[in-house]
Amino acid sequence: MLASWPGSSKKSKKCGKLIEQDAAVHPEAPMKKQDPSWNRRHFLQSSLIGAGAVIASTNETTVAAESDSKEPELTQEVDVLVVGGGTAGTVAAIQAGRLGAKTLLLERNSQLGGTMTTGGVAFPGLFDAWGKQVIAGIGWELVKESVELDGGEFPNFAKVPQRHWHNQVFTNQFLYALLCEEKCVAAGVEIAYYEFPQVVTRVEQGWQVDCAGFGTKRRILCRQIIDCTGGAEVVGMLGFNRLREEERQPGSFLYMLGEAHEPGRNQIHRIYVHGADSTNSRTATEANLAGRKSILEKVRQDKKRLMHLQPETGFRESYRIEGETMVTVNDYTTGRLFDDAISYAFYPVDLHTREGVKPQPLKPGVVPTIPLRALIPKGSRNLIVAGRCVSSDRLANSGLRVQASCMGMGQAAGVAAALAAKAGTTPLEVPLTEIHERLREHGQIVPEKA
Repeated sequence: MLASWPGSSKKSKKCGKLIEQDAAVHPEAPMKKQDPSWNRRHFLQSSLIGAGAVIASTNETTVAAESDSKEPELTQEVDVLVVGGGTAGTVAAIQAGRLGAKTLLLERNSQLGGTMTTGGVAFPGLFDAWGKQVIAGIGWELVKESVELDGGEFPNFAKVPQRHWHNQVFTNQFLYALLCEEKCVAAGVEIAYYEFPQVVTRVEQGWQVDCAGFGTKRRILCRQIIDCTGGAEVVGMLGFNRLREEERQPGSFLYMLGEAHEPGRNQIHRIYVHGADSTNSRTATEANLAGRKSILEKVRQDKKRLMHLQPETGFRESYRIEGETMVTVNDYTTGRLFDDAISYAFYPVDLHTREGVKPQPLKPGVVPTIPLRALIPKGSRNLIVAGRCVSSDRLANSGLRVQASCMGMGQAAGVAAALAAKAGTTPLEVPLTEIHERLREHGQIVPEKA
């Protein structure tokens, strides 16, 4: 880890509620002064259990009341905080950890992998384009090892398929989740499940992030944040601009009816959840209720056994950031090679509607790229995103949002954040040549000019 955080002789005031979405925070905005508690850990001093502890003696029982203290139970310092342990976030955390950054990964659910595991879309792609592999690195390492451990098969990337999905990779979602945890631990990444930021405050050397989970209050002092929440939720908390349309693509709820699901071997059944919105807990609840209701109706109608059911809806679309640059559908479909490209992407333009989806394949030889500036919220410092919230228009995003591309973004974000933390700067000021060098060292394929 880097040098310790300096203390302060005065206690700072609480920052209050999170800034509303459109009230943008600017780099020159006043920062919160440091709290002296930052250099010591806060643990419960009593032996309370749950809401209260019962202390038995010979003749009496005393109930200790729950403390009303607003101070966190845990305070810790890290170099890089990754929020969201899905497709992009897991890769970002592993990469930051492998570069020696002290890294904490927050995930509000119970496992890593996101769309691949909790969503059940264990059919990732696309790692290849026009007869050669274009995305590799840590994401491919996870996919490859999970397939090998499961005795599965790989598509032939040297062959250009008639349909794009022929080269997607059947993956055992359960093994994938286990490997994600194993590789995080091996990289020195600490995982915190069931927690999510409540307040994010700018401070002199980065960020103070106050998080909550059931029975847990945690304060994190970090130099860099990687927002991999899918909908750029930390970006929204900080008031930087986010984009989205009034209409959202339908989500998919995955299940298996009438026959056993064989992970890593077959496609799972899916049903559209129209209007699926992962913006907040209320809209996500509505989507899950609607999806489960539809599946129950189908069970009754078809009179077949329900053999498998994913725990939640797979969401395709939410907020996207307004970045330092935006990937347009023209950039995407012409294969624009950005000057600061950090990863390839490859997938048809793939916008789902109530009528279904008609993928628009890319023209032969076209391979899109993703620029570093599209991962940086406009006007921000010490903040980077990865995943489907990349700065892009809606049609470009329909191709960029898929798993292989999100893995590539996650690895680049992990490198940029770790190097920025080490140098005491911000991701966009890290030399691009150094980012590229580290990506290659860790197995990624970096776009290059002809």
